[in-house]
Amino acid sequence: MEKLTGYLAIIIFGLALLGGCAIGKGNYILSKAKSEGFDVFAEAKDRGGIPKGYSNLVIKATIKTHLQGYYRLESKDIPHGTPTYPFLVNISGQAVKWEAEGKEESIPKYTPEGKINPDPDAGEGMKYILEKKVIVKAGPHEVFFGLPGEDYYKEFDVSLNEGESYFLEFKPVYNDKARFTRIPTFLKGVKEYDVFLNGKEI
Repeated sequence: MEKLTGYLAIIIFGLALLGGCAIGKGNYILSKAKSEGFDVFAEAKDRGGIPKGYSNLVIKATIKTHLQGYYRLESKDIPHGTPTYPFLVNISGQAVKWEAEGKEESIPKYTPEGKINPDPDAGEGMKYILEKKVIVKAGPHEVFFGLPGEDYYKEFDVSLNEGESYFLEFKPVYNDKARFTRIPTFLKGVKEYDVFLNGKEI
């Protein structure tokens, strides 16, 4: 009986710890959605050169999710398969939440040879592509990239030179289908994001 009570206590403590981590992460993402300033960057106009003291920056991020109803017990508040998907970006204290429009995408799960398609996007789902062009004050910056719908975020530093153009890309890395296959699939959710600046991984 004492052993059983001890095991239950450990399980409850572990669940509480995991729950606390999740809540803490969600609160941190929410805090990053609030701007501390509004003069760091702005969406670029279609025409015109780079203003003095600024750099051009194209931000691109993608994600593919399952369609709504794929998991019966999933909360309807989670933006999987919805018309739009939120991406949160905070650069040196200035935050913006962009909504990327979704487009249904179906990629064969098997190759013509009958083998499992190793493409992480294989299967039927909703693909979201965010691409924004902004002008950013030249110099060093702290960048926060977050997915409020996944309780995921990543932080890193970049340095942008005045008058130059940059391409900042976020590529999703999905969880594996199963422990033994090691084949990633969007159906198992985002594991992390790889970040590239002008083609070089950060």
